[in-house]
Amino acid sequence: MSNVRIGIDLGGTKIEGVAIDASGTPLWRERVATPKNDYAGTINAIGELVERAELVLGVRASIGMGTPGSVSPATGLHRNANSTVLNRQPFVSDVSARLAREVRSSNDANCFALSEAVTGAARGARVVFGVILGTGVGGGVVIDGRALDGHNGIAGEWGHSPMPGSYRDGRDARAGRAESPARPCFCGLVGCREQFLSGPAVERDHAERTGQRLVLADIARKSAAGDSACAATIERLIDGLALSLADVVNLLDPDAIVLGGGVSNIEALYAVLPGRVAQRAFTDSFTTPICRAAHGDSSGVFGAAMLWPSTSGAQSGPQLDPHPEE
Repeated sequence: MSNVRIGIDLGGTKIEGVAIDASGTPLWRERVATPKNDYAGTINAIGELVERAELVLGVRASIGMGTPGSVSPATGLHRNANSTVLNRQPFVSDVSARLAREVRSSNDANCFALSEAVTGAARGARVVFGVILGTGVGGGVVIDGRALDGHNGIAGEWGHSPMPGSYRDGRDARAGRAESPARPCFCGLVGCREQFLSGPAVERDHAERTGQRLVLADIARKSAAGDSACAATIERLIDGLALSLADVVNLLDPDAIVLGGGVSNIEALYAVLPGRVAQRAFTDSFTTPICRAAHGDSSGVFGAAMLWPSTSGAQSGPQLDPHPEE
């Protein structure tokens, strides 16, 4: 095997591939559309992406893959993916068979956190909590440059625990707070953080309360311009996010928190969140930085490649094009 590492980031709409050398410098990148609801087609698309990279580079590379969900240690089958076509399938084994080599795999949020911890916004931090706030809500934990999968393969999955103050029957027992709506999640539970903090959840919350159907970027823009209804929506998001991050701080106490995904582009988060989390953290002095991801939507794919160690031990960061050719 060469010193070249290929990372694959499997998303709901796109599959991105990158090849990096031992120092982390990108050598090749490509994105293709994810075959919709097509399990065999998804495996073949990944296989063809890797084959094109190796043909261009003239090498046989190691392969790391970031996926929604994860492999069950009990069954070896994929589970917990919002791309439900993967669930209950031997997905990683099937990709390994297609490529005739071992494929290392981790949850896409773990890969995001790994990239940001090694070469991104949290570079140099020992314990990093990476947060994805996009179509869904995910999290990843990196300790000493290694992604933590956990005993059950679910480390960092804060998106599928109940929203603080929200119970599975939709009632909120905390004095002085309005009753929270019952929000069923694809995972089978009700009241998951994903149903409050993801981009679609924020858009749905705004529509339910105002009757206005706006995309997240417009809600954030109007809020910054002084629209009171949009500002109230962003305030609810910040309040819920602060409650949720305070839980992480009190449990894990990371050296850095990095935010990614579409929701992380809301500028107001970075000015307000640290103070709100500080109010709820069990400490007399909260100094943990809450950072925007340095590598944007490319963090996951670079982190996937980093599931294989660099043979040189080099840690120089990749120079990223934030808008690679589709």
